[in-house]
Amino acid sequence: MFKEFREFALRGNVVDLAVGIIIGAAFGAIVNSLVNDIIMPIIGFVTGGMDFRDLSYVLKPGATGADGAVIPAVEIRYGLFINLIINFVIVAFALFVVIKGMNQLKRKQEAAPAPPPETPADVKLLSEIRDLLAKRP
Repeated sequence: MFKEFREFALRGNVVDLAVGIIIGAAFGAIVNSLVNDIIMPIIGFVTGGMDFRDLSYVLKPGATGADGAVIPAVEIRYGLFINLIINFVIVAFALFVVIKGMNQLKRKQEAAPAPPPETPADVKLLSEIRDLLAKRP
């Protein structure tokens, strides 16, 4: 069973997938930082200091129970949802740009004319004989 798992795990597709997931996670962290640390503060500045992360609709306010336990508020946090939508749009746009670039490279490679095949040695020899015979008086 271990041998089968090792063969499965070391197949090229699985390793490529693992690399893609790791790079995707790192890219996701970069996008989160871009949105949370750069874009959202600018949007907050333009909207007068509003922080989207704090936007929510409170369904039931928080309270303190009879035994002193804190009962958290029940709220719909639509500000975080807006942040995630912006994250998604940025990731989708970045992937679009990468895939568009790859498609353009692929089209250029397909459009490039293939070099003519090299003439075989016997054809070259026959061509030389023909040329010599053509020069004879």
